[in-house]
Amino acid sequence: MVSIKGGRKRLVTGVVSTLTAGLALGAFALGGTANGASEAAAAGRHAKPTIVLEHGAFADGSSWNGVVADLRADGYPVVAAANPLRGPASDAAALRTVLDHVKGPKILVGHSYGGNVISEAATDDPQVKALVYVAAFLPAPGESAVELTNKYPGSTLPDALDPVTYQQADGSTATDLYIQQDKFRHQFAADVPADQATLMAAGQRPIAQSALEEKATTAAWKTKPTWDIVTTRDLNIPAAVQRYMAKRAHARTTEVAASHSVAVSHPHLVADVIEQAARATTRALR
Repeated sequence: MVSIKGGRKRLVTGVVSTLTAGLALGAFALGGTANGASEAAAAGRHAKPTIVLEHGAFADGSSWNGVVADLRADGYPVVAAANPLRGPASDAAALRTVLDHVKGPKILVGHSYGGNVISEAATDDPQVKALVYVAAFLPAPGESAVELTNKYPGSTLPDALDPVTYQQADGSTATDLYIQQDKFRHQFAADVPADQATLMAAGQRPIAQSALEEKATTAAWKTKPTWDIVTTRDLNIPAAVQRYMAKRAHARTTEVAASHSVAVSHPHLVADVIEQAARATTRALR
């Protein structure tokens, strides 16, 4: 399928797009600078919204590099926020400092566990005009990432993990989770070139085990327009789980035969969906 936008063609393979009914329209790692994003957003009432990207576990802001390049080429201000990966509540508080700094309308995008974070951070923020979930969790209040992952079979993540337990300053212990480097590509990035996946494995950031067990308290997707990219070859979050969450959220859904690292392996597709959300919500504001 060929998607045409921004005056150029992008070839997207293995993609099936479906629209679900009931859509309700209503610290930094930078692509550019936060000040630049603020200035662009303030330039006029119909300026393009700033795209704020939140990475998930076992990744960092560089996982968005291909997506950032496309968005910037199409004139969007972009901020790729650094996710502490300590827990949805504290990580959402960190993300809100970014959202508060970037003035004007914003589209908030979350990958993987980043979906937990944007669901909380965007609640009650009128400047977040849409949410885009990328192979991500869309938890309802009371749900955790672990609970959702296990809702349907298919995740092989537990057998690929490398847990590291350490002592905290108060004397208590905590556990960080990595993916074993020799299993990283198969588990996380099977459709990413081997050399690139090796670099991703070496640079992965751990997530606190407690973060995956922490229950959500709010769900911004209940009140904001929502888009979702479902990855059908995902070994972290099974496709059946992703479809369940997308349907529940009445999200506009795009399915792609991709690994969990879809923003790396299919950056043009991810950028296209983000821009769909940006255009739709910008039209709604006029």
